[in-house]
Amino acid sequence: MNDHSLADLDVSRETIAKLRAYADLIIRWNPKINLVAPSTIPELWQRHIVDSAQIFTHAPRGARHWVDIGSGGGLPGLVCAVLAQDVMPQCRFSLIESDQRKCAFLMTAARELGLTVAVLAKRAEAVAPQQADIVSARALAPLPVLLGLVCRHLQPDGVALLPKGKNHEQELAAARAEWQFNATTIESRTDNLARLLIIKDILRG
Repeated sequence: MNDHSLADLDVSRETIAKLRAYADLIIRWNPKINLVAPSTIPELWQRHIVDSAQIFTHAPRGARHWVDIGSGGGLPGLVCAVLAQDVMPQCRFSLIESDQRKCAFLMTAARELGLTVAVLAKRAEAVAPQQADIVSARALAPLPVLLGLVCRHLQPDGVALLPKGKNHEQELAAARAEWQFNATTIESRTDNLARLLIIKDILRG
């Protein structure tokens, strides 16, 4: 694992240690629960941990509630919760995940990492609106569908942090046919074809 890939985040040794422990938990649980694609395990640190951590660099530091939709194995929700302990201690995290086995992993990981997070074991459309300052979602749904879930849980002046792959331009074009929003596109540090979409002011139609 190359800790220097997180150098610009200015994270403490304790935070790096927690992220390492989290990566170890994924490796231990993955044979039983498909938290990440098995083929990506050799690149776990860069492909999943660093990829999730870069999302945190664009989070408003005054945020008080962060909702991660479709958390799966906690990417990016748990990674961002670990990073927030140092610089955003006031921010609470809610992880929405409908798969009960993945929820069990999320709760175990949060306990072992000393994180106070809420794990909501329901589909995102069945969870009461969360009025979050930040909503994130990684590899969950195409943008036109995803914005409906984001809009449900994001307060009007909040921000959505949504990593997308090589088809980000097509997804943005499709989403603009159904939604109005302001989007900033940031090149991914882990995949030169991928982008982080920072989306605000979301309205349908």
